[in-house]
Amino acid sequence: MIVGASPKTEDLVVNVCKKKHLTNTRASGSDDALRLVPPRILSLEDCLEFLADDELLEVTPESLRIRKRTLSNSQRAKDRSKK
Repeated sequence: MIVGASPKTEDLVVNVCKKKHLTNTRASGSDDALRLVPPRILSLEDCLEFLADDELLEVTPESLRIRKRTLSNSQRAKDRSKK
């Protein structure tokens, strides 16, 4: 799934399931200072405008999901090199 927008033109591959490692190398207050931006709720028209050429829109009665046409990052890299 698409989890955010980047000002750069290339896609960033992230794993949203991985946790932040808890080590003692950071300052104690740095975790408290982290503020997350609330998600934007996009309408159907906004989602259609947001789509890129290699993305699809999944429409269900309860949600709208934007995802890549090819889910595997390595396969997407192969497809880009063929073009």
